[in-house]
Amino acid sequence: MFSITVRDHIMIAHSFRGEVFGPAQRLHGATFLVDATFRREQLDEDNIVVDIGLATQELGAVVGELNYRNLDNEPDFAGVNTSTEYLAKVIADRLAERIHKGALGEGAKDIAQIAVTLHESHIAWASYERAL
Repeated sequence: MFSITVRDHIMIAHSFRGEVFGPAQRLHGATFLVDATFRREQLDEDNIVVDIGLATQELGAVVGELNYRNLDNEPDFAGVNTSTEYLAKVIADRLAERIHKGALGEGAKDIAQIAVTLHESHIAWASYERAL
């Protein structure tokens, strides 16, 4: 399996519901380093997984929709604990939608998997992987 990874970051505010979250039940900020990995079995006719520039651009667009937002106030996240794991899935699903719509180019049609990793710090991160 071949892969490329592009990187961006987001800064959000949110709070959680549930005793398991302790002080994070209060409104707090989080900054995430975001890695999106695109995988496919065979390289395309140009010997690439996907156009790295388009992948970077589309990841930027997806995280731009979340950046500097209080997720508690966003209708898409009403009543949802926006955990790191959950946000990784949201970003992966939004990237998958963009691939299906052709935003990453014709060569992206053969991408088999996307993995998104959100790094909370240098010692903690969470990922979500999905097939296309």
